[in-house]
Amino acid sequence: MFWMKNETLEKEMTADVASRVADQAEGFYRSGKLHCAEAVLAALRQNFAPQLPEEAVQMAAGFGGGSGAGCICGAVSGGTMAIGLVLAGDKKAAAALTRELHTWFKDQYGATCCKILTAHGKKGCVNLTATTAGKVAELLLAQGFEPR
Repeated sequence: MFWMKNETLEKEMTADVASRVADQAEGFYRSGKLHCAEAVLAALRQNFAPQLPEEAVQMAAGFGGGSGAGCICGAVSGGTMAIGLVLAGDKKAAAALTRELHTWFKDQYGATCCKILTAHGKKGCVNLTATTAGKVAELLLAQGFEPR
């Protein structure tokens, strides 16, 4: 019984953290000051790597709008960068989580290509930004990384 309560609490904590990160990413995006990649990276940095300077988010500047060319979704790019920053040099783990993120995203939205995702406008980008940030938070929590 005790084990089940701990498992339930852990799931609730994961959901709470993921929801908080998603809400922060959405807020950053809606502010108009950050695009999708920056917003995802900023929310995850704030929660999982606050020791890094805020300027670290500037690394994502070129990844909005599918890296300016419409290719990979900026939210996925921002999430990928956040994974790399939090895992701090563990390339094998970063690659595994990145694959998991890409698989999840493609299953959820049908594609990772910005041009496909925004074919009818960018109104869905705020949701993609929020849900991607939340998913990366879940992935990091599942690996034992705790928010700070």
